[in-house]
Amino acid sequence: MGDAREACATAATWPGHRRIAVRLSPVQFRSAGLVHCIAQALGMFGLSPDRLELEITEGTLLEDSESTLAILYQLRELGLRVAIANFGTGYSSINYLQSFPFDRIKIDRSFIKDIAESAGSLNIVRAVTALAKGLGMAATAEGVETLEQRRTIAAEGCAEMQGFLVSKALQADEIEQLLLSPQQRRMAG
Repeated sequence: MGDAREACATAATWPGHRRIAVRLSPVQFRSAGLVHCIAQALGMFGLSPDRLELEITEGTLLEDSESTLAILYQLRELGLRVAIANFGTGYSSINYLQSFPFDRIKIDRSFIKDIAESAGSLNIVRAVTALAKGLGMAATAEGVETLEQRRTIAAEGCAEMQGFLVSKALQADEIEQLLLSPQQRRMAG
């Protein structure tokens, strides 16, 4: 669970209100001692649990759902936030959303890519955003690359996004520079 440990170490250096998300692969999610390892990393770096969000994909939910739900509830007991990523691409089941109170639904990029040209994609984004809101969850659009996509998802009530329009993937030190105030950046540079 080096990813979670590294994320905790990095986020601990950021301003106190910033969160970090870590996507867990099905193998990482099933590893023995996951909950203990994450709890230990939070304590080691003094990171508040609500600043760490773990993302799992729908495929992870398919494997041994009782065990999966037990692990999710243990992570929730630690105070972590939990998101379901790539929603709509695998074996989407609204039952998952009833079985566990996710904090966030991340709408897969495949629906965002052609949202301006496809009524089907637009209606799926609209429905998932409304579903998330109705269940008290945040909705995040993945893969936003154009201003038109941003305007369209915002008009549907999806205010959170990630993708190249916001930023390319960054190294931890580049993110830290973004988090600094302009005055702090001048002093650090």
